[in-house]
Amino acid sequence: MSPFSIPEIMKYTTIFYLTAAILLAKGNPAHSQKGIPPKDVVKINTTTTYAQHVDFTPDLVKNLKVPAGWEVSIAASGLGKPRMLFFGKPGELYVTRRDAGDILLLTDKNGDHKYDEVKTAVTDFKGVHGITIKEGWLYGCNNNEVRRYKLKPDGSADSDAREILINDLPSGGQHSNRTIDFGADGLLYITVGSVCNDCVGDKETATILTADPKTWKRAIYASGLRNTIGFDWHPQTGELWGVDNGSDFKGDTWPPEELNRLVKNTDYGFPFAYGKREVDKTREDPVGTTKEDIAKASEPSVMEFPAHSAPIDFKFFGAGTPFSGDALVCWHGSWNATNVVGYKVERIAFKNGQPSGSQDFLSGFLINNNKERFGRPSGLAIANDGIVYISDDANGIIYCVKPTSKK
Repeated sequence: MSPFSIPEIMKYTTIFYLTAAILLAKGNPAHSQKGIPPKDVVKINTTTTYAQHVDFTPDLVKNLKVPAGWEVSIAASGLGKPRMLFFGKPGELYVTRRDAGDILLLTDKNGDHKYDEVKTAVTDFKGVHGITIKEGWLYGCNNNEVRRYKLKPDGSADSDAREILINDLPSGGQHSNRTIDFGADGLLYITVGSVCNDCVGDKETATILTADPKTWKRAIYASGLRNTIGFDWHPQTGELWGVDNGSDFKGDTWPPEELNRLVKNTDYGFPFAYGKREVDKTREDPVGTTKEDIAKASEPSVMEFPAHSAPIDFKFFGAGTPFSGDALVCWHGSWNATNVVGYKVERIAFKNGQPSGSQDFLSGFLINNNKERFGRPSGLAIANDGIVYISDDANGIIYCVKPTSKK
């Protein structure tokens, strides 16, 4: 995702000649050593394209497309920059806002899939992003901390019952958007992105961690994941899946965004390999081994998607829903490609617990020949009846996508 905001489309093309070792991240003496420079000179053409932001107006909804038998509407608006979503009690939806440093509570009082009331549930939580709820506690996380708040009967969080559970997560640097959720094993899963574009950092970066709620001690569940923000467990198999962001500045089409089956004690290759064990030839060989050996030992991706699409949230449809066992992924949208990609929500079909194809679920945010965009999908919440809520952190909207048979 781009760290910049530019009022009009701008294109810059740079040619990189990578003939020397890339400096590794500081902080760990073992990581600060240089490896062996790449043998080959690698030429990369990188084009940066920004689709111009367009402020939301209700008439833009007509541009949105959903599958046959579904409809899209506005569930809430004027929310600033909403990110992750999580359901509370019936009619309640919690929304994190990292820029505002708070968590909102939205309430649908009459069941019409429009939120009638908005109030602040948590304040003074700088950079809060990930969210989950368990046993009457609201959990949130930012770059360094995991906190929890006791929920009151009205859905608000009790600031006097706040507990800081973890306060020493490694700095996220470029990728500070942590997400969290509890697994069936009772452990809290925490995503930790890489500190920069393609460097080796602290051993806990570019990972998914687990934390034991009895002691809050944590362990590395899976590694070699550049920035897996969205993850979820398949409702039938119980297997953990997630979508990983590939690195930038390596051309229009590589490396791909990856759908991975996330297996305990497994490495996925970053920053030396991507996709199905494809070696990153721009990288130096690490000390004591080679990129090729790391690639061979890594777990290959299961499915690939266009580079720079920028996956954020990822969720499965639950049992008894129209697309039970299938998943949705929010593509936040590109900035590092000649032709803009992403800016939509895509459905990934699963058959017998394995991905079998994909198709657009909510699209149409790109307009004027893809030169402008009026939305960037970020967070997902899928209700037990299959109704989907999607946050747009560019225009402060939460969309509701539901079957036309649902009232």
